[in-house]
Formats: sequence, C-alpha cells, structure tokens
Amino acid sequence: MNISWTVLLALATSLCCPVTARAWGPEAHRLVAALAERQLSGAATDAVRRLLALEPGATLASISTAADDTRTAVTARWHYVNLTRDGGCRYVAARDCADGQCVVAAIEAQIAVLGSAAPDLDRLQALKYIVHLVADLHQPLHAAFADDRGGNRYQVQAFGKGSNLHMVWDLGLVDHWPGGPKALRVEVAALRVSPAPSSPPDWAAESCRVASAPDFYPSDRRVEGAYLTRWQGTLRMRVALAAHRLAGVLERTLGSGR
Repeated sequence: MNISWTVLLALATSLCCPVTARAWGPEAHRLVAALAERQLSGAATDAVRRLLALEPGATLASISTAADDTRTAVTARWHYVNLTRDGGCRYVAARDCADGQCVVAAIEAQIAVLGSAAPDLDRLQALKYIVHLVADLHQPLHAAFADDRGGNRYQVQAFGKGSNLHMVWDLGLVDHWPGGPKALRVEVAALRVSPAPSSPPDWAAESCRVASAPDFYPSDRRVEGAYLTRWQGTLRMRVALAAHRLAGVLERTLGSGR
C-alpha cells in the first residue's frame, strides 16, 4: 500500500502534538508565498532576497513551511485564534488574545521585528513567520472556535476516509482539487483581488465568518465532490487574498529597501 508523505506527516503530528497544531498544508503555503512574491516591487523583492541570502538557495516559497517545521509548545499557539461563537466574529484582543499568544498578535509582533533594526538573522526569522502565519490566518478554521478546536473535533468522512473538518481544509480540499494542486495554482493566479485596506484582526473576523456559514460544517458529516464544488470559490479566494495581503505586508515593511 502506498502512503504519501503528507499522510504520514499528518498521522505523526496527530499522535505527538495538540490537535490545534495543524496548519494549511505545504502546497497551499508555497502557493501563497509564490503568488505574493510576484506582486512585490523591485525594492521589496531586493530586500527579501537580501534576507533570504542568509540561507543560500532559500525562496519565499521554500521558507513558507518553516514555522510548522520548527514549532514548539509556545509557538504552536501562534497559528490560530479562538473567537467566541456569540461574538459576531469580532476579534477582541483583550478577550481572544489576552496573553498575546495567537496568530493575530504573532503576525503583528513579527512585522515589528521585520521592520526594525534588529539583526538580519532575527529579521529573517520574522519573515519566515510572517509568510506562514498570514497564510494560516486565511484558512477559515484558524480563526474559529475553541469548543471544537477549530473543526479538529468535527469528524467527517472525507473523500472516502475518516478525517476531521480542519484537516479537510488544511489538506483535503487542495489535494483533491480538480486537476490537482497545479490546477489550483493556475486558477488562483488568474484571480485579481483588490480588497479594501485591512489588518490581521480584520482577516481573523473574515475567516470566522466563512467558518460560521450555515453549510460550512456539513450536517451529514460527508465531504465529497458536492462540498468541494460548493466551497472551491471560497478556497480560491482565501488563497488569493492571503497572497495579496502578504505582499502588502512585505511591501509596507520592506518596500523602502530596508
């Protein structure tokens, strides 16, 4: 029986780590990073490349999964935020991230480091977190609810196998995209998005609203072709928005050539 490395990694992680520790899979992270890089100005591109040169051969896409590869018990909490079900998907820092240990606060803190006069190795580390966490925050279940651990406790039958809804959005929808992940890349690259200016708290609220849609949690606990068809437009847009906003963060922080 052939088992993909993605499945093995998912299984190993589920056995050794908290269920909230998963994040969008490598394909989605690399796609967001690659699309963001294409949107940078020359000055921002040069600044990014200068930092990446500290690790010869690194690209934005190649560092996009580093925050998953090096996560600890502390930094695992940087990948998500729990909102309240009766809060209208409004992020309130004092309530939802009181200790600063959530994806919204982590992005804001790492942007501050990247734009500072800190040593370049620290700024490269901040870049790795920003590239990863901005993408994570656009996966709807990374800004959802604690009572089911962002869909990790919502068991489903997905594409003929037992899974949970969080894993479906992390990996399953991308892996089962019609034509495969390469087709998704082409489709997302063709989108043109120009959202109003926003910030990480807004992105959290936006993801929460997606996860709160009446049919986001399939009532029959089945994720098959119909579910993908229903949500593929949303998935495309979440990836496109993540790339656009990541590019915006890097442009504002590094566009002066710092």
